[in-house]
Amino acid sequence: MKKVLVTGAFGQLGTELRLLTEGQPDFIFTDLRSDGPVRKLDICDRRAADRMLAGEDIGAVINCAAYTNVNAAESETGLCNFINATGPGVLARAALRHGAALVHISTEYVFDGRKSSGYRETDRRHPLSAYGRSKRDGEDAVRRSGCRGLIIRTSWLYSPFGNNFVKTMLRLGAEKPELGVVCDQVGSPTYARDLAETILALLPQIGQRHGEIYHFTNDGVCSWADFAATIMREAGLPCRIRPITTAEYPSPAVRPAHSTMSKAKIVRDFGIQLRPWEDSLRDCLKRL
Repeated sequence: MKKVLVTGAFGQLGTELRLLTEGQPDFIFTDLRSDGPVRKLDICDRRAADRMLAGEDIGAVINCAAYTNVNAAESETGLCNFINATGPGVLARAALRHGAALVHISTEYVFDGRKSSGYRETDRRHPLSAYGRSKRDGEDAVRRSGCRGLIIRTSWLYSPFGNNFVKTMLRLGAEKPELGVVCDQVGSPTYARDLAETILALLPQIGQRHGEIYHFTNDGVCSWADFAATIMREAGLPCRIRPITTAEYPSPAVRPAHSTMSKAKIVRDFGIQLRPWEDSLRDCLKRL
């Protein structure tokens, strides 16, 4: 049986994949730094990618590596593009050369948020931020390569690991009696464990696709303020959430106002069951 190479092993999604596949020798985890069983791999290094795929008989690659600091990307555009656009292209071409399939993770930030209903996979992309543009270019690099596999767009990712909105709200909610949170940006939270389980379920079938795009988030829609209020309530924190507008909370990066995505395609093609975001949030909070 060929092996599965996972990049970005120390990120939220990579960590969940490591936990779900613990003890399975057919999974190789990599990141920019090595630590314990995680091996070093720079996804932008063509020679390193070739050596890894050739030397380990890799049949599938799951690319979780990404530059995800949306605000910092506005001033670190070169680095963001290198990781989010150049890197996926390097991996995709290496996968093509060595007969491996690729799962690449993208984002709802490739859209401008002006559509009132859920974005479909075929809708026009128009990213508003440097981060969104880099992820769009990463999608294009993967599809141009001609490698087998698929691209999964997700949104509002959180987990017990790394930096994310849920952990930030828990920390601030324990310190402050009230928090102002944006109420005019709407989307769908995604529990990283649910996404990891979905990717593992799709692995046996990805070789039949060639750069096809799918959307995956948890079921349901909310604003950041709604999300924050639910976190406080479920965690038993007394902190009150005060809804504010985007204009009241300026940031370097422009974010899409309505970034929900239709998941009808992944449900139809693979029979994926979507959990309500509130249920997934409760599961995550139990692990924190």
